[in-house]
Amino acid sequence: MRRLNILLVGSLLTVAACGAQAQTAPSKPAAKTAKPSAKRAPAPTAAKPAAEPDGKIARRDPFESLTSRQEAASRVTANLPPGKAGLQVASLRLDGIVKAPNGMIAVVTNPQSRTYFLREGDQLYDGKVDKIALDGVSFHEIGKDAFGKPVERQVNKRIYSSVGEQQ
Repeated sequence: MRRLNILLVGSLLTVAACGAQAQTAPSKPAAKTAKPSAKRAPAPTAAKPAAEPDGKIARRDPFESLTSRQEAASRVTANLPPGKAGLQVASLRLDGIVKAPNGMIAVVTNPQSRTYFLREGDQLYDGKVDKIALDGVSFHEIGKDAFGKPVERQVNKRIYSSVGEQQ
């Protein structure tokens, strides 16, 4: 029995060693080293199509929109007016709410971590502030759907969002 185990282990090691040698490519002899040349500029990669490791050219996803949402969003954010008028409801994060003598104030930040103080009725880029309560803010957002049809919706942002709720 012991002899059978030794033979089995020995044959497995032999097969594994042969398989490893077959997978490795033979090493090429070292080529003559050329004189070091001046700094070279990196080759432009944008002109060449992306290639996969097997040498095939990668193709675009046929179901992906040709007008990318990210490109459209970057074009819009580049032309936003400064201040409160340039805030987009979807990109705001509600940080706090303050009860002041002259009304409620919502403390929000934009993706660039700039802090803004909003009051009820303030006009934003794509909507306005409807109501500010102690636990959240209600926005009236005005936008367009994929076909260009105007769409209005109510967006509620809460300070302490529940599990699974998007801020």
